[in-house]
Amino acid sequence: MTDHTQGLPPVFLDAGTSSFTRFAERVAPHTLPWSGVTGPVHGAPHGTTVLALTFDGGVLMAGDRRATAGNVIAQRDLEKVGRADDHTAVAFAGTVGLAKELIRLYRLELAHYEKLERRALSLQGKAQRLATMIRDHLPQAMQGLAVIPLLAGYDERRGTGRIFNYDVGGGLFEAAAFHADGSGSPYARGALKKLYRPGLSAAEATTVAVQALYDAADDDSATGGPDLGRRIYPSVAQVTADGYRQLPPDEVRAVAEAVVGARAAAPEGPNAPLL
Repeated sequence: MTDHTQGLPPVFLDAGTSSFTRFAERVAPHTLPWSGVTGPVHGAPHGTTVLALTFDGGVLMAGDRRATAGNVIAQRDLEKVGRADDHTAVAFAGTVGLAKELIRLYRLELAHYEKLERRALSLQGKAQRLATMIRDHLPQAMQGLAVIPLLAGYDERRGTGRIFNYDVGGGLFEAAAFHADGSGSPYARGALKKLYRPGLSAAEATTVAVQALYDAADDDSATGGPDLGRRIYPSVAQVTADGYRQLPPDEVRAVAEAVVGARAAAPEGPNAPLL
Protein backbone atom coordinates (compact mmCIF):
# COMPACT_ATOMS: atom_id res chain seq x y z
CA MET A 1 0.00 0.00 0.00
CA THR A 2 1.32 3.42 -0.94
CA ASP A 3 1.95 5.80 1.96
CA HIS A 4 0.49 9.10 0.73
CA THR A 5 1.90 10.93 3.76
CA GLN A 6 5.53 10.59 2.61
CA GLY A 7 7.14 13.93 1.93
CA LEU A 8 4.56 15.99 3.79
CA PRO A 9 5.87 18.38 6.45
CA PRO A 10 5.13 17.21 10.01
CA VAL A 11 2.62 20.03 10.53
CA PHE A 12 0.28 18.37 8.02
CA LEU A 13 0.26 15.17 10.09
CA ASP A 14 -0.29 16.84 13.45
CA ALA A 15 -3.99 16.94 14.35
CA GLY A 16 -3.25 19.85 16.68
CA THR A 17 -6.32 22.02 16.20
CA SER A 18 -9.62 21.86 14.37
CA SER A 19 -9.19 25.50 13.31
CA PHE A 20 -8.25 25.96 9.66
CA THR A 21 -7.14 29.52 10.42
CA ARG A 22 -4.66 28.39 13.08
CA PHE A 23 -3.38 25.71 10.69
CA ALA A 24 -2.88 28.32 7.95
CA GLU A 25 -1.00 30.55 10.39
CA ARG A 26 1.54 27.76 10.85
CA VAL A 27 1.80 26.61 7.22
CA ALA A 28 1.24 29.71 5.08
CA PRO A 29 0.53 32.85 7.12
CA HIS A 30 0.94 35.05 4.04
CA THR A 31 -2.28 33.60 2.59
CA LEU A 32 -4.48 34.96 5.38
CA PRO A 33 -6.56 38.00 4.40
CA TRP A 34 -5.17 40.19 7.16
CA SER A 35 -1.50 39.67 6.26
CA GLY A 36 0.66 42.13 4.38
CA VAL A 37 -1.01 45.45 5.28
CA THR A 38 1.62 47.77 6.74
CA GLY A 39 0.06 51.22 6.66
CA PRO A 40 -3.15 53.19 6.34
CA VAL A 41 -5.30 52.35 3.32
CA HIS A 42 -7.70 54.85 1.78
CA GLY A 43 -10.21 54.61 -1.05
CA ALA A 44 -11.06 50.91 -0.76
CA PRO A 45 -14.72 50.21 -1.62
CA HIS A 46 -17.07 49.83 1.33
CA GLY A 47 -20.38 48.02 1.51
CA THR A 48 -23.49 48.79 3.53
CA THR A 49 -26.27 48.08 4.74
CA VAL A 50 -27.09 44.61 6.14
CA LEU A 51 -29.73 43.45 8.60
CA ALA A 52 -31.29 40.36 10.13
CA LEU A 53 -34.57 39.58 11.90
CA THR A 54 -36.19 36.49 13.28
CA PHE A 55 -39.52 35.13 12.09
CA ASP A 56 -41.75 32.21 13.02
CA GLY A 57 -39.59 29.20 12.24
CA GLY A 58 -36.28 30.83 11.42
CA VAL A 59 -34.24 33.92 10.71
CA LEU A 60 -33.90 36.22 7.70
CA MET A 61 -30.87 38.18 6.53
CA ALA A 62 -30.90 40.94 3.91
CA GLY A 63 -28.62 43.56 2.45
CA ASP A 64 -28.60 46.35 -0.06
CA ARG A 65 -26.34 46.00 -3.12
CA ARG A 66 -24.31 49.22 -3.18
CA ALA A 67 -20.58 49.67 -2.58
CA THR A 68 -19.03 53.12 -2.37
CA ALA A 69 -15.52 54.55 -2.63
CA GLY A 70 -15.73 57.94 -0.99
CA ASN A 71 -18.53 59.81 -2.71
CA VAL A 72 -18.48 57.51 -5.76
CA ILE A 73 -20.69 54.47 -6.31
CA ALA A 74 -18.11 51.71 -6.86
CA GLN A 75 -20.57 48.88 -7.49
CA ARG A 76 -24.36 48.68 -7.73
CA ASP A 77 -24.91 44.93 -7.54
CA LEU A 78 -22.59 43.73 -4.77
CA GLU A 79 -23.67 40.59 -2.91
CA LYS A 80 -23.20 41.14 0.83
CA VAL A 81 -25.33 38.22 2.05
CA GLY A 82 -24.32 34.59 1.62
CA ARG A 83 -24.25 31.08 2.96
CA ALA A 84 -21.79 30.16 5.70
CA ASP A 85 -22.98 26.55 5.98
CA ASP A 86 -26.23 24.61 5.75
CA HIS A 87 -27.86 26.41 8.69
CA THR A 88 -25.99 29.71 8.86
CA ALA A 89 -25.99 32.95 6.87
CA VAL A 90 -23.31 35.63 7.02
CA ALA A 91 -23.26 39.20 5.75
CA PHE A 92 -20.83 42.08 5.99
CA ALA A 93 -20.47 45.82 6.14
CA GLY A 94 -17.11 47.45 5.60
CA THR A 95 -14.12 46.98 3.30
CA VAL A 96 -15.37 44.85 0.43
CA GLY A 97 -12.23 43.03 -0.69
CA LEU A 98 -11.12 42.04 2.79
CA ALA A 99 -14.67 41.12 3.78
CA LYS A 100 -14.99 38.67 0.89
CA GLU A 101 -11.72 37.00 1.84
CA LEU A 102 -12.65 36.89 5.52
CA ILE A 103 -16.00 35.23 4.77
CA ARG A 104 -14.37 32.77 2.36
CA LEU A 105 -11.92 31.83 5.12
CA TYR A 106 -14.79 31.54 7.60
CA ARG A 107 -16.59 29.04 5.35
CA LEU A 108 -13.38 27.00 5.20
CA GLU A 109 -13.10 27.25 8.98
CA LEU A 110 -16.56 25.71 9.48
CA ALA A 111 -16.05 23.01 6.85
CA HIS A 112 -12.59 22.12 8.24
CA TYR A 113 -13.96 21.72 11.74
CA GLU A 114 -16.80 19.50 10.54
CA LYS A 115 -14.45 17.24 8.57
CA LEU A 116 -12.03 16.80 11.47
CA GLU A 117 -14.58 16.48 14.27
CA ARG A 118 -17.26 14.71 12.18
CA ARG A 119 -19.89 17.06 13.52
CA ALA A 120 -20.83 20.67 12.97
CA LEU A 121 -20.06 23.38 15.47
CA SER A 122 -22.98 24.61 17.55
CA LEU A 123 -24.39 27.94 16.41
CA GLN A 124 -22.83 29.57 19.47
CA GLY A 125 -19.51 27.99 18.56
CA LYS A 126 -19.78 29.31 14.99
CA ALA A 127 -20.39 32.80 16.35
CA GLN A 128 -17.37 32.56 18.65
CA ARG A 129 -15.12 31.34 15.83
CA LEU A 130 -16.06 34.36 13.75
CA ALA A 131 -15.34 36.65 16.71
CA THR A 132 -11.83 35.19 16.95
CA MET A 133 -11.22 35.86 13.25
CA ILE A 134 -12.34 39.48 13.63
CA ARG A 135 -9.91 39.94 16.52
CA ASP A 136 -7.11 38.51 14.36
CA HIS A 137 -7.92 41.20 11.78
CA LEU A 138 -7.86 44.10 14.28
CA PRO A 139 -4.48 45.57 13.16
CA GLN A 140 -5.84 45.97 9.61
CA ALA A 141 -9.08 47.46 10.94
CA MET A 142 -7.02 50.10 12.75
CA GLN A 143 -5.40 50.96 9.40
CA GLY A 144 -8.73 51.67 7.74
CA LEU A 145 -9.76 48.18 6.56
CA ALA A 146 -12.55 47.43 9.02
CA VAL A 147 -15.00 44.58 8.40
CA ILE A 148 -18.12 44.13 10.51
CA PRO A 149 -19.82 40.79 9.84
CA LEU A 150 -23.37 39.88 10.79
CA LEU A 151 -24.19 36.23 11.52
CA ALA A 152 -27.61 34.59 11.64
CA GLY A 153 -28.57 30.96 11.81
CA TYR A 154 -31.06 28.36 12.84
CA ASP A 155 -30.14 26.83 16.19
CA GLU A 156 -31.07 23.17 15.83
CA ARG A 157 -30.64 22.58 19.56
CA ARG A 158 -33.03 25.37 20.54
CA GLY A 159 -35.28 25.13 17.49
CA THR A 160 -35.17 28.86 16.75
CA GLY A 161 -33.40 31.50 14.70
CA ARG A 162 -30.64 33.55 16.35
CA ILE A 163 -28.68 36.69 15.36
CA PHE A 164 -25.10 37.60 16.35
CA ASN A 165 -23.39 40.92 15.76
CA TYR A 166 -19.85 42.14 16.43
CA ASP A 167 -17.82 45.23 17.11
CA VAL A 168 -14.58 46.03 15.29
CA GLY A 169 -12.51 44.34 18.02
CA GLY A 170 -14.38 41.05 17.80
CA GLY A 171 -16.77 41.68 20.65
CA LEU A 172 -19.68 39.22 20.31
CA PHE A 173 -23.29 40.21 21.01
CA GLU A 174 -26.60 38.49 20.44
CA ALA A 175 -29.61 40.46 19.20
CA ALA A 176 -32.96 39.40 20.60
CA ALA A 177 -35.09 39.90 17.49
CA PHE A 178 -33.34 42.06 14.88
CA HIS A 179 -30.15 43.97 14.13
CA ALA A 180 -28.64 46.13 11.38
CA ASP A 181 -25.05 47.11 10.55
CA GLY A 182 -23.43 49.59 8.18
CA SER A 183 -23.78 53.30 7.58
CA GLY A 184 -27.50 52.99 6.89
CA SER A 185 -28.11 50.89 10.00
CA PRO A 186 -29.56 53.69 12.21
CA TYR A 187 -32.37 54.21 9.68
CA ALA A 188 -32.84 50.49 9.02
CA ARG A 189 -32.95 49.79 12.74
CA GLY A 190 -35.55 52.52 13.22
CA ALA A 191 -37.73 50.89 10.58
CA LEU A 192 -37.26 47.48 12.19
CA LYS A 193 -38.31 48.86 15.56
CA LYS A 194 -41.43 50.25 13.95
CA LEU A 195 -42.42 47.22 11.88
CA TYR A 196 -41.09 44.16 13.68
CA ARG A 197 -43.38 42.02 15.79
CA PRO A 198 -43.03 38.49 17.17
CA GLY A 199 -44.49 35.70 15.07
CA LEU A 200 -43.89 37.24 11.64
CA SER A 201 -44.23 34.81 8.75
CA ALA A 202 -41.29 34.38 6.36
CA ALA A 203 -43.11 36.45 3.74
CA GLU A 204 -43.88 39.24 6.23
CA ALA A 205 -40.26 39.26 7.41
CA THR A 206 -39.12 39.72 3.81
CA THR A 207 -41.40 42.74 3.43
CA VAL A 208 -40.16 44.21 6.72
CA ALA A 209 -36.54 43.78 5.56
CA VAL A 210 -37.16 45.49 2.22
CA GLN A 211 -39.02 48.34 3.95
CA ALA A 212 -36.09 48.80 6.35
CA LEU A 213 -33.55 48.85 3.50
CA TYR A 214 -35.72 51.36 1.64
CA ASP A 215 -35.67 53.65 4.70
CA ALA A 216 -31.89 53.24 4.98
CA ALA A 217 -31.42 54.19 1.32
CA ASP A 218 -33.78 57.13 1.75
CA ASP A 219 -31.45 58.78 4.29
CA ASP A 220 -28.01 57.25 3.71
CA SER A 221 -26.23 57.94 0.42
CA ALA A 222 -24.04 54.83 0.77
CA THR A 223 -27.07 52.53 0.80
CA GLY A 224 -28.75 51.57 -2.45
CA GLY A 225 -32.52 51.12 -2.62
CA PRO A 226 -34.36 48.78 -5.00
CA ASP A 227 -33.35 49.74 -8.54
CA LEU A 228 -36.31 48.71 -10.65
CA GLY A 229 -34.83 50.13 -13.84
CA ARG A 230 -31.64 48.07 -13.60
CA ARG A 231 -33.47 45.11 -12.00
CA ILE A 232 -31.23 45.25 -8.93
CA TYR A 233 -33.01 44.20 -5.75
CA PRO A 234 -31.88 43.55 -2.17
CA SER A 235 -30.22 40.25 -1.35
CA VAL A 236 -32.43 38.17 0.96
CA ALA A 237 -31.74 34.78 2.58
CA GLN A 238 -33.79 32.70 4.99
CA VAL A 239 -32.52 30.01 7.37
CA THR A 240 -34.91 27.48 8.89
CA ALA A 241 -34.79 23.87 10.10
CA ASP A 242 -34.74 22.92 6.40
CA GLY A 243 -31.52 24.86 5.88
CA TYR A 244 -30.25 27.95 4.08
CA ARG A 245 -32.27 29.39 1.22
CA GLN A 246 -31.31 32.36 -0.93
CA LEU A 247 -34.47 33.99 -2.26
CA PRO A 248 -34.46 34.10 -6.08
CA PRO A 249 -34.43 37.58 -7.68
CA ASP A 250 -38.01 37.28 -9.01
CA GLU A 251 -39.32 36.60 -5.51
CA VAL A 252 -37.52 39.64 -4.09
CA ARG A 253 -38.54 41.72 -7.12
CA ALA A 254 -42.24 41.19 -6.36
CA VAL A 255 -41.76 42.46 -2.80
CA ALA A 256 -39.56 45.37 -3.90
CA GLU A 257 -42.06 46.49 -6.53
CA ALA A 258 -44.87 46.35 -3.96
CA VAL A 259 -42.86 48.43 -1.47
CA VAL A 260 -41.84 51.02 -4.09
CA GLY A 261 -45.43 51.24 -5.33
CA ALA A 262 -46.78 51.77 -1.82
CA ARG A 263 -44.18 54.49 -1.18
CA ALA A 264 -45.59 56.47 -4.09
CA ALA A 265 -48.70 57.02 -1.97
CA ALA A 266 -46.94 57.11 1.43
CA PRO A 267 -43.28 58.21 0.96
CA GLU A 268 -42.47 57.82 4.66
CA GLY A 269 -43.66 54.22 4.72
CA PRO A 270 -46.25 52.41 6.83
CA ASN A 271 -47.11 53.82 10.24
CA ALA A 272 -46.95 51.85 13.46
CA PRO A 273 -49.69 52.17 16.12
CA LEU A 274 -49.00 54.63 18.94
CA LEU A 275 -49.84 52.10 21.62
